[in-house]
Amino acid sequence: MRSMKKAQVSRLENQVYSNRVVRSEFDKNWRTIVSRSGYVIYIATANQAKVTVLLSNGSSKLLIFNKGGRVLVGSGGVSHYSKPHIAKDI
Repeated sequence: MRSMKKAQVSRLENQVYSNRVVRSEFDKNWRTIVSRSGYVIYIATANQAKVTVLLSNGSSKLLIFNKGGRVLVGSGGVSHYSKPHIAKDI
């Protein structure tokens, strides 16, 4: 009997934002700065930099950025993602 894996949906996304992110986990390919306005800014230091995000509905996504890609996290948990990046349902 074969095991059935959940199909991964992958798409290229432009600049987006979300207020549904509960938790984000960044791989080693990111550096962090804090802007004067209070945003925490994560900057990809290599191609294929990955972020796994857990959304408030319980689903997870894998986001993949090229070098220089940015994730900005503001107050209230609002996250902004630079363009383009790949988003995969996991």
